[in-house]
Amino acid sequence: MTIHWCGTGLSAIPGLRRLIEAGHDVTVWNRTTGKARDAVGDLTEDIRAFDIGELGKVLARGDVVVSMLPGDWHVPLAELAIAKGAQFVSSSYIAPEMRALDARAREAGVALVNEVGLDPGIDHLMAHALVADYRASDAYAPDNHVSFTSYCGGVPKHPNPFRYKFSWSPLGVLKALRSPSRSIRNYSELRVERPWDAISSYTAPLPGPETFEVYPNRDSLPFMAQYGFEDSWKVRDFVRGTLRLNGWAEAWADVFREVETLAGPEGEARLHEMSDRFWRENAYDEGEPDRVVLCVGLKVERDGRPVWHKTWVMDAWGDARGTAMARLVSVPVSLAVEAVMNREIAAGVHAAPEDPRLVHRWMDEVGRLAQHLQLVDNMA
Repeated sequence: MTIHWCGTGLSAIPGLRRLIEAGHDVTVWNRTTGKARDAVGDLTEDIRAFDIGELGKVLARGDVVVSMLPGDWHVPLAELAIAKGAQFVSSSYIAPEMRALDARAREAGVALVNEVGLDPGIDHLMAHALVADYRASDAYAPDNHVSFTSYCGGVPKHPNPFRYKFSWSPLGVLKALRSPSRSIRNYSELRVERPWDAISSYTAPLPGPETFEVYPNRDSLPFMAQYGFEDSWKVRDFVRGTLRLNGWAEAWADVFREVETLAGPEGEARLHEMSDRFWRENAYDEGEPDRVVLCVGLKVERDGRPVWHKTWVMDAWGDARGTAMARLVSVPVSLAVEAVMNREIAAGVHAAPEDPRLVHRWMDEVGRLAQHLQLVDNMA
């Protein structure tokens, strides 16, 4: 049983190294073999130039394909896995094209596991744990009013004037600024065309409470069912969003104004120019620590007063082990690889698991990856 790990970008290395060091049979595929050798050449010589045709020649039943490549590759690699009877793992969101492979994957007995990185990934584990905890509590009642918030962000450990730093191309961040979002606020659906139209303040329950700027991200509503919310529940708020340092909106005001005006090929070209400039001016320096903050909370009210309120809060930063972002994205991916190898995840298309055994096991590992991980009882 071979793990075929495709892609050795900055966020891939700790999980990849973990699997090799654990003694698994791993073949490393990367478009540039030199970069892969720089990353893991001290551990393995089985490094090959990525080519899906060449991968197809050696992929065997029961193997695992890991895609840490750009999103366009996930579905083709998943289709190859189905054809070969292999498993598939990716940290990315489940695209509609990936979801459409569910029946074929089940028929082939193949697990296609996605959303097992940081966000999405660790946030899902926290959400499943909170909902299970609430359901098992004396406070549970079908007619309670429920609010859910999940905010995650990678920010510089040492703030800069731009209030943000980049560990890879800024183009993805810039494009995300043009994406609409959908969430629930005060029992109603909230649609936002641009993030800066819905920036609010959030106080994270860290050991020293800290305030951040937050905004909704993508479409939060499908995750209600994924997290076990019932259709009959009275949901006051449900939002999955992005977290930024205070002062971010002010520092980026000119960026927002320009992004709003960009369209067509000329706009795309300008985004690339902006990305190149931001990379020159606001990339992390060698050895400079990044920081990741993740807060997932569930608040339950009855008759206008809170009866249950807990928040998972995580704070992690770069150290001798490397960047926090790389650890928190790739190590959960490696845990998912081991889970599918052990047949602990069923055939079909799946996101991060809700099985309590896997949730608790993975959260224990997250506790070793982060400098601070705590379940806060906000009622205490």
